[in-house]
Amino acid sequence: MLESILTQTQTSVSIESCLICIFVAFILGAIIATTHKLTTRTTPNFLLTLTILPVLVQVVIFMINGNLGTAFAVAGAFSLVRFRSMAGNSKEIVSIFWAMAIGLALGMGYVAYSILVTIIVALFVIVITKISLKVEDLSERRLKIIIPESLDYEEVFNDIFEKYTSKYEIRKVKTTNMGSMYELTYIVNMKKDVKDKAFMDEIRCRNGNMLVMLERQELSEVEL
Repeated sequence: MLESILTQTQTSVSIESCLICIFVAFILGAIIATTHKLTTRTTPNFLLTLTILPVLVQVVIFMINGNLGTAFAVAGAFSLVRFRSMAGNSKEIVSIFWAMAIGLALGMGYVAYSILVTIIVALFVIVITKISLKVEDLSERRLKIIIPESLDYEEVFNDIFEKYTSKYEIRKVKTTNMGSMYELTYIVNMKKDVKDKAFMDEIRCRNGNMLVMLERQELSEVEL
């Protein structure tokens, strides 16, 4: 059931086999893109990449059909390609390798195997994402504040933090604007039933209406 639709002695690919694999690669690419869209924030361009990538990998593997060593060498070369101008986060990298693996399997004719793997991985990703969302601490935020160098950043916001947060910790301090300002990065746990706008307004009054940015931790995910 999971065997290849291509014979081991085959030196050329029939048009029927090629069309079947291209069609299946496109459908599975769409499933991968949909799964990625359901489990993380992304862009339409990246979803298009995930949809088309299995088709492109499968076509390249078809071109070198019959030489398994060369096929894996090409797959390794693909892994070195920068698919985006920006570094992707961990979820994007997993989706890229997932799409490449499906394209590689289809390029060798394993249609049923590719479908089975795609369905299993999609279910795993969705279930694990749902579980992680349930245990996620939604009160934890990342706060960035710009202040003039004349302010003492160590204590200037303490009373505001005590009013609106249950826990706060400064993570990073760096100078900006040629040393005339400080950029402060905090991890804060917001109290229940407090308004983010009121919290940010009080900080803006204290830092001279300079930049204040409050974001969820998942949006500042570590880039790989």
